[in-house]
Parts: sequence; C-alpha cells; structure tokens
Amino acid sequence: MLLEAERVAVDLDGSTLLPETTLRVQPGECVAVLGANGAGKTTLLRVLAGRLPPSSGRVHLSGAPLRERDTRVRRAIAALIDPPTLYPDLTLRENLALIEAAWSGDHPSLGIAALDVFGLQDLALRFANELSSGQRQLASLAVTFARPAHILLLDEPEQRLDPDRRSLLAQAMRTARSRGVAVVFASHAPDLVDQVADRAVRISP
Repeated sequence: MLLEAERVAVDLDGSTLLPETTLRVQPGECVAVLGANGAGKTTLLRVLAGRLPPSSGRVHLSGAPLRERDTRVRRAIAALIDPPTLYPDLTLRENLALIEAAWSGDHPSLGIAALDVFGLQDLALRFANELSSGQRQLASLAVTFARPAHILLLDEPEQRLDPDRRSLLAQAMRTARSRGVAVVFASHAPDLVDQVADRAVRISP
C-alpha cells in the first residue's frame, strides 16, 4: 500500500474537524474524497500530507509512519491544499523554473510541460498579479504538477475553472495516473469525479 490512513480523526477544542475515516491508495489509483462543506475533506488532505497530526488513528507512507519533516515524505507528496506561493517579481515561467530547481534533481524537466498541459503557454511571461482568478488556479495546478511526486493531493482543484479548463485538469490527472502517480482529490464536481476517479470515499458526520 502506497498511502494508508487507518481510522484517522481530528478533534480540536471539543469540535470534530474530521470524523473517523479510513482511506487507502495504491500507485496509479485515483480516489475522490466527497462530502458536504465542513465535513472534513480538507482536514483529511492535511492529515494525508503530514501537515496536521490526527487526534487518533495512523497514517503510513509505503508502510512507514508519515511525518511531514521527513525528506522522503516531502519528496513523495505534492499537495495543492492551500494556494502555493507565486513570487510576485517572477514570471510564471520563472516560478516554474524555481520549482524545478528545488525539486527535480535528475528528473526530466516538468515545468515547461506543465505550462503546455494547462494551456498556459501564452501566459508564461506574465507576473502573478496579472493573472485572473481562473488563470491563477491553473498556475497553482501547474506549479503542483511540475513537482516530481508519487502522490498528488488536490483540494477542489476544479474551483474557478470553466468546462474547457476542467477538461485540461482531468487529462492532467489521467496522465499522472498513467505514470503510476496516486491521486487523492476532494471535489464537489460530479463530472470530474466521473471522468477520473477509480472510486470515492465519502466523509459524513
């Protein structure tokens, strides 16, 4: 099992942020996380990324306890849970080049490919403050997909995207799966779930 969350729950100050949930994902598998607003979908993704320790339960990456500060974990997981920082004095192309320099190592270049995948070629020389809301979401996706990773964690990646741009996202997710990348994504978009998910996990109180 690549990533396994066994009966994880998060409680804070007497409130339940995530009810007890179990999720397992294998390489090349895509799992949708469903539930109403406030059900705990984002909290689950934070737990899976190692950013939030569960109050109970356990999370393992390739059989070992998951800890965010572990270099192995940070190299394995690329997450779009909060919008990534786009440096305002760098163009979109330069932001992606920075991601490559930090993470790619000996891997093939993914940054320019991400521009193509998300239809951002004509925006490559723009600064972050010159992007519309939808373009900024595509840029956030490009930055996330530009990282070499074994697991992608995506929180409502379809937000602010029109149908054509959602199609680009769906294709990018399918391509990642074909490379053996595991994808876990929270979504309120049934069309995206139907296109890319192998199965779904529903969080309910």
